[in-house]
Amino acid sequence: MKFLICTFLSLFSFGQQNNDRLTASEPSRFIMVNGVTATQESFQQISDIFGKSRDKKIAVGVGFIISALNMTPKDAALQLKQYLSLSEQFEVPVIVQLDIEQWWGNRPDLWNWWDKNKPGYNPDNRKNVEWTSWTPDSAVKIGWRNWGRQLRALPMPNLMSQKYRAVCHVEMGKLATIVMDWWKSLPKEKKYLFVGIKVGWESAIGVNNWYYPNGNDLLEQPESNDPNYGLKTDSLPDRGVKAIGYAAVSTIGLAKSGKLKEEYITEIVRLHLEDLCKLMANHGVPRNRLFTHCGGWSQGETLYSAALNKYACPGWSFYNYASDPKKDITAMKALSLSNAPFWGAVEWLYQGQYSKEQWMSALTNTLSDSRIRYMCIYNWGSIKNNLNCISAIKETIQK
Repeated sequence: MKFLICTFLSLFSFGQQNNDRLTASEPSRFIMVNGVTATQESFQQISDIFGKSRDKKIAVGVGFIISALNMTPKDAALQLKQYLSLSEQFEVPVIVQLDIEQWWGNRPDLWNWWDKNKPGYNPDNRKNVEWTSWTPDSAVKIGWRNWGRQLRALPMPNLMSQKYRAVCHVEMGKLATIVMDWWKSLPKEKKYLFVGIKVGWESAIGVNNWYYPNGNDLLEQPESNDPNYGLKTDSLPDRGVKAIGYAAVSTIGLAKSGKLKEEYITEIVRLHLEDLCKLMANHGVPRNRLFTHCGGWSQGETLYSAALNKYACPGWSFYNYASDPKKDITAMKALSLSNAPFWGAVEWLYQGQYSKEQWMSALTNTLSDSRIRYMCIYNWGSIKNNLNCISAIKETIQK
């Protein structure tokens, strides 16, 4: 088994890690806001509200997402360069999220295995998507996610497909090169603007892209016919719907038959994130500026540990525990096993109606750990008109 995994990962070339050090003049913590558009007006708004970030112990910045497989490479590069240019112009720190998991609509050559009348058709693409059993005849055509409401999605990628991973390496590599060239070109006093690159997006199998029983039969039916009972996150590994993950597990030889186990899924996600982080290290991204974003929804589940690897700092989402991430016992247990210099509350939102004092408490609790580098609030649109939240952030960064 170990031989198969090593053989799989050795298909890709990786370089040595760059052990960059932070300078004493840089902010020690960041409050990032996700969902800010790449426009002069949006970055000006962040600068006007929170002031300049230089010389602050806690600075406010922008997190943004480039879905590398959901747009043309040209458009992805242009969007990335626009964000980086605005960061430098307005002196607003940025965290760059490179997504190749949740959205991959521009690559039907990877996922279209069933419709010969649409672009990308190739029956062999069954190998690049997930299955509901140990054989490719159970390949999925559709998925579902719930981000505020239930949405249809393209089929969940087989995270261990060699063709899929090769494409991810090429496209993420191009974007990493752009980021690193920009960072190197910054004057010394602006180097802090690059908070880091984040890989993964609540990485998991069958959660942000799950599959209902007999889901393929629903593809050509109206969306109103879809089931809507959603997930039971504590039910592992199927999450209360139809288990997927068989394709990835069988691709690298963890198992070819029998019961699909929780630990198999965890190992797949760990390998997936480690591989991408090693790729980023090969492009010169130092560990203290590289973060993972691993899934985790059920206390005690092993998936949280997949965030850990020697190339990056671990990160998780905090919604239920936004008031104090230290109360997320499973995440903190995983963190205790990490020797990374930092970690991140890489997706965070204090949901509900709260006073400024409550917001300040949640912000302070989140940033109180000695190793936390940043928290990222999802999304700017949900808080920009919340005077209690904005006031709390402004007071927090003045401390």
